[in-house]
Amino acid sequence: GEVTHFQALTAALSGTVGLGNIAGVAIAISIGGPGATFWMIMAGLFGMSTKFTECTLGVKYRRIDEEGVVSGGPMYYLWLGLKKRGEWMGRFGRGLSIFFALLCLGAAFGAGNMFQVNQSTAQFMNVMVPWLFGPDSFMADMPWLVGLAYAILVGMVIIGGIRSIVQVTERLVPLMAFIYVGAALVVIFQHADMLPAAMTAIVTGAFTPLGVAGGFFGVLIQGIRRASFSNEAGVGSAAIAHSAVKTTEPVSEGMVALLEPFVDTVVICTMTAFVIIVTGMYQTAEAADGIALTSDAFATVLPWFPYILSIAVLMFAYSTSITYYYYGERAFLFLIGPDRKWAENAYKVAYLLVLIVGSSMQLTSVMDFADAMLLAMAFPNMVGLYIMAGEVKRDLDLYLAKVKRREIRPYREVLEEEGARG
Repeated sequence: GEVTHFQALTAALSGTVGLGNIAGVAIAISIGGPGATFWMIMAGLFGMSTKFTECTLGVKYRRIDEEGVVSGGPMYYLWLGLKKRGEWMGRFGRGLSIFFALLCLGAAFGAGNMFQVNQSTAQFMNVMVPWLFGPDSFMADMPWLVGLAYAILVGMVIIGGIRSIVQVTERLVPLMAFIYVGAALVVIFQHADMLPAAMTAIVTGAFTPLGVAGGFFGVLIQGIRRASFSNEAGVGSAAIAHSAVKTTEPVSEGMVALLEPFVDTVVICTMTAFVIIVTGMYQTAEAADGIALTSDAFATVLPWFPYILSIAVLMFAYSTSITYYYYGERAFLFLIGPDRKWAENAYKVAYLLVLIVGSSMQLTSVMDFADAMLLAMAFPNMVGLYIMAGEVKRDLDLYLAKVKRREIRPYREVLEEEGARG
């Protein structure tokens, strides 16, 4: 492999802990009401098993070339895993893998590229530009300049591949999570008296009609839709990053990966939801959309927080964009062949150019495209996971039996023993 367990986890988390946690949650609550939070939490908890399954398979069926470069994810386990089940299943799996790779390429440009730069640019233009340059400055009508700067920063990292990406994410992800969760706790504690009412609104709203956009199915769809956009369990993208891990035990990486939906959805998304609900901002007549709603909710307690949120948003979006570059690159090279250097360079240029374009697009258009790509990715992936679920269960049983017999030792013990031998 190429990266450690922690680096693989932070790389995958950087792809999921993004603006879906800030803007996506706000969209869900503004449309479906507080009850959408309940379904986001449920989707996160059940998503842990899905994430475990896909990341275990990602490591099991990965491919490592002569230079040590790893390629893995649904493109490989859908093909190679089903190929073991007969000629017909092999052809079916090959079709699923190609279909997934095409959709993953689209998701890289939609969810990981355009949506991230679009929302981070919107926050920067609304908050930072008036503060830094004034409301009537030349920057006011030139969001593409923010997109250009964003693209340059992304380009500085992606040029080094997965090793360069994880060196950034292993530092950036813990920092941005600490800043965001810390600020959310401050707001929640300031409105501690509203917590019982917020809990009641979440539980009752999950099953009670809330008008045209609400109702059980409306809330259910919005909650799961935003949770899926946020933690991507079942989508298969995280398996691409986890495939690069340094391990000989696929199940061990599956266990690391199942932390993602919990951290991403059950912790961070729930924090965002509580901030919006306890402050009551979603009920105001002039309630904003997307990230602006979350920013307004934080500002009710911390007037200066929109400035901090602007920085946090840029970090969230930036980490997601560099990770999704890697996802799209692996999918693209799977489709056309890994030995074509010109194709890799062409993909890099296209990815960076779309960042500039995405900074000026409308949120609705970007969100619809990103949702469509992520939802479509889940179809071929979940078909494969369902077929191979029994295989993963057997691998899990064998792994736990080896752990019980101490045939699998902690990595630290192995290092100490090797050090003693010189």
